[in-house]
Amino acid sequence: MRIAVFGAGGVGGYFGGRLAAAGSDVSFIARGAHLAAIRERGICIQSPLGTIHPPRVNATDDPSAIGPVDLVLFTVKLYQTEAAVRQLSPLIGPDTLVVPLQNGVESVDVLSRALGPEHVAGGTAYLAAVVSEPGTIRHTAMNKMIVGLPGGGSSAILDRLVQAGRKAGFDAQLSPSITVEIWAKFARLTVFSGMTAVTRCSIGALRDDGALAEMMRGALRESIMVARAKGIPLTDALVDDVQVDVAALPWNAKSSMLEDLERGRPLELPWLSGAVVRIGQEVGIETPIHRFITTVLKPHADGHIKK
Repeated sequence: MRIAVFGAGGVGGYFGGRLAAAGSDVSFIARGAHLAAIRERGICIQSPLGTIHPPRVNATDDPSAIGPVDLVLFTVKLYQTEAAVRQLSPLIGPDTLVVPLQNGVESVDVLSRALGPEHVAGGTAYLAAVVSEPGTIRHTAMNKMIVGLPGGGSSAILDRLVQAGRKAGFDAQLSPSITVEIWAKFARLTVFSGMTAVTRCSIGALRDDGALAEMMRGALRESIMVARAKGIPLTDALVDDVQVDVAALPWNAKSSMLEDLERGRPLELPWLSGAVVRIGQEVGIETPIHRFITTVLKPHADGHIKK
């Protein structure tokens, strides 16, 4: 199976790097200094699970140099989606599947409109990983990828991806209800990303403060109510599940949005807490905590504040 990873940042670099190290045929689409470093010395993953460093991987900024593949892991930041979608066509063959492992809940629809629904699967990832320097991915927590067809059913390509992922050392799962999985991740992530970014604190500082911990629970309830109003059956058990997940995270775990904020990079805010507010308005659900998060972080949404 030929795999292309479109976007070799924290998520794409981590999963793609592990797949490549385990022997899968993986090509990376990257750019700039990160691409130059990968071409020169491969991709390095620094992880609590051990360092992995396949020294020779195929990397390019030109999808036409790769050609049609069986599977595309689509892992660009949400604000890069529109430009990236326009570059996908050289990778698409008659049976190619594109799996977005992006944050947010709209990627499957965006890709389906551009490529046709027959070429798009659903996916979500639980992973804390960032590009710490060109060519290097720093992984700190979580290690899961969930994929599936939006309408359910089976897929030989996704079955092979799951098998390859388990061989590569990450928790790969095939879900018959991937849309619910994507929304469950969205509910979790809107809280984790929004609260760590707006407070500039790691998850440990938030869970140790009673008032902030309750604010996180309130934000989660807002996201769940928005999902239910959209017809997505998220249950109250998710609140308890998230508390267990938060308790298990390292004290210093940060969201990628906080990492981006600290580096002066654009934020995925409009597709996370901003989307909770926007979709909430559409379905008649009030979301005061996410509205606060969106309002306070809005000046930073495009990166460095212009003076």
